[in-house]
This record gives sequence, C-alpha cells and structure tokens, in this order.
Amino acid sequence: MRGGGETVRRSPSPVLSGVWSVPFAIRAGAWAASALLGAAAGAAVLAPGPAGAHPFGDPQTVDVAVDAQRPEVVHVHWRVGGPDDLTLLGVSLGLLPRDRVKTDGTVDVQYDDPGVLAASDRFAAYLTERITVTDGAAPCPGTVQQPIGFLQLKGATADYTCPGPVATATVAVRMLTDLNPAYRTLATGPNGQRAVYEGGADTHAWTLTGPPPAGGAGLGRSAAVQLAAVLGGLLLAGAGAEVVARRMRRRAVAA
Repeated sequence: MRGGGETVRRSPSPVLSGVWSVPFAIRAGAWAASALLGAAAGAAVLAPGPAGAHPFGDPQTVDVAVDAQRPEVVHVHWRVGGPDDLTLLGVSLGLLPRDRVKTDGTVDVQYDDPGVLAASDRFAAYLTERITVTDGAAPCPGTVQQPIGFLQLKGATADYTCPGPVATATVAVRMLTDLNPAYRTLATGPNGQRAVYEGGADTHAWTLTGPPPAGGAGLGRSAAVQLAAVLGGLLLAGAGAEVVARRMRRRAVAA
C-alpha cells in the first residue's frame, strides 16, 4: 500500500489463516457481487449506517482463551477482515474524515489508519462495548491491551476480569454489526471449539477449562449450520458475479 493512501475495493487475500480457509475464487466472486451492489447504492454510501459498510469480504476473526496465570481473566483477540472495514470504522467513530467513503462505494484507505484507531480511547471503548464477557450472571469488565501495535495485521486484544476463576464464559461479539448487520465473525476457543457470530446469534458459551462440551472439539451443530450458511452465501454470490461477467462479455463481443 502506498504511504499517501489509495482508494480501494476489497480484494480478499488468497488464503484465510487457520481452519476457516475459503477458496479464493469463491470469496473473490462474493466480493465482486458485493461491489456491484455497492456501486448500485450510489450516493447513499456516503451516509452513515449500513450503506457505507462492506461485510461480504474476508470475515472478522476472534480467539477466546483464559489466562494461564490468572484464571479469572479471559482474553479475546479480535482481528478485522480487511483494511477498508477498519477505515469505515474510523469514519463511524469520528476519527477519520467522512469523505474517505466515496459515492461510488470505494474507500480511501491510508497507511496510518490502523494507528489512528489504535491510539484512540474511542476505539478501545467501542471494542469493549461491542465484545462483552459474562461469567454466569456476572459481567467481566474489559480493558484493551496497550500498546495495540499493528492493528490491521495483528488485531487487538481485550482482557476481561471476572469475579473469580472462569470455567465457562458467555462471550458476545457485535463488532461492526452497527455498521451493517451482515458482518460475521468466525471464532475459535480452547480445544478446537468454534462458533460463528452474526446478527441474531451474537452470543456463545465457551468452555475455557476442562474438556470441551458434548460433540468434542469440532463444530457444534449451531456453529456448523451458521458456517454452512456463510459458505453458501459466498457460493451464491460468486455464481451471481460469474453470470453477470458472462453477460457483459457476450454484450462486448456482440457489439
């Protein structure tokens, strides 16, 4: 990325790290379809709210773990899906100029955007407001680790301190869903536990010590269904983009 900034559309990386990898062609097709929809939105993209968000590229990820030395502390590590999402969040929080979101759906991403967010108390407050941890009925206050470092590359970690040692915890993740409810977060926990956070399913109970819940370390039924829905949506979006591309090629040949 050039130091002065550049206007970009989401271009998903070829490989998503870990067990959540999705073939590049599928995610690229999904982004192509969402880009067409974004362009059709026109001037509405500049307004605050869902129209300015890009939830159909690489998903966010979250990792949940208990501290090995402090069993009352739960670590939640969040990583953004793409740099344009981080810039959009900065605009939403009032940390970046509104004109970074263009009327055609493109986003002016600049190299220092992650640093602007990382240095802001607004971002730290947003993170601990949108990600919450409870131990039974007791809320666990969260603090963002400082320094955050390279937010875009390494993400951000929040520590949640519970009243006592935590065996199971309920973690809610609502990152970026205030920008667009279609944003999803793929999460991992101890012993291979996994879950998908999305609108209408933004909380999940994690077993932090001892054996994982019934079903072993693999996907639970609800998480498997949600993940299938995510992949199914990407496949449909990719197929739709391919149909549009073929029609455009045929028209070009006919002309």
